[in-house]
Amino acid sequence: MSTIGFIGLGVMGEAMCRNLARKGTWKVIAFDQRREPLERLKADNVGIATSLRGLAQAADVILMCLPGGREVEIVTDGASGLVALMRTGQTLVDMSTAPPALMRKLAADLAAKGADFADAPIARTRRAAVDGTLSIMVGGSPEVFARIKPVLETMGNEITHCGEVGAGQVVKIMNNMVVFETTMAVAEALSIAEASGVDGKLLLETMSKGSADSFVLRNHGMKHLLPQDYPEGAFSVRYAQKDLSYARELAKVAGIKARGADLVATLFDEAIMAGDGERYTPVIRKVMKDEGEV
Repeated sequence: MSTIGFIGLGVMGEAMCRNLARKGTWKVIAFDQRREPLERLKADNVGIATSLRGLAQAADVILMCLPGGREVEIVTDGASGLVALMRTGQTLVDMSTAPPALMRKLAADLAAKGADFADAPIARTRRAAVDGTLSIMVGGSPEVFARIKPVLETMGNEITHCGEVGAGQVVKIMNNMVVFETTMAVAEALSIAEASGVDGKLLLETMSKGSADSFVLRNHGMKHLLPQDYPEGAFSVRYAQKDLSYARELAKVAGIKARGADLVATLFDEAIMAGDGERYTPVIRKVMKDEGEV
């Protein structure tokens, strides 16, 4: 492959595109509705595509990193969407978090044109996107996985082939569901312990030495729940609610009563109603405190 196109230069996408350009031997062109990230990426020799059509004409492989399924549909559907614009031999890789059923539909639509598709959603933090240490979960044929793996390795250090198209999204959605539910559990434990006269820092440090230790405890807990620091521009409650809705839909289809996910969804709803929808997801601790929940 000689040219890679990148669509979506948000919180994660801009850093991913930068690593793609810095570490690869291919030319990189990017498309985004905002001019600012495109201008910043010029320093890394990333070319600017002025339209989806221009990007589709130039690229051999196209990567998307968009907010969710709705945006993926906007970019891919219709006469001016990627499905209509792509040609035989090209490959589309969706690195957004989106419904598995949508992934399978895109794969079928592109296969009819002789083009390939894979879903490759990402996990870990914005810092990991900057450092190129994301975890990337891939759904696609073994042949497509082998072809795109060197591309993905410029952005992540854990690249997992999860199965056929859609499987990457299932794994990513379950990952996020567990993170959200664990965040709720740590927030509850911290709130109860402090209300009971135990120092919160001592609680989390002690828990980190035992069987309750987790990535969420050490990151969401110690860095955000403990100091009650819930910045905007991180993974917001609104984004989390979107991802959780995908998990709950999968559970519904499978006939699974996902009670933990349902409970977290109510906390997300309450946080949004309280005006904290754009803040980092650990902000749900405020809802517990304000509502007197434990």
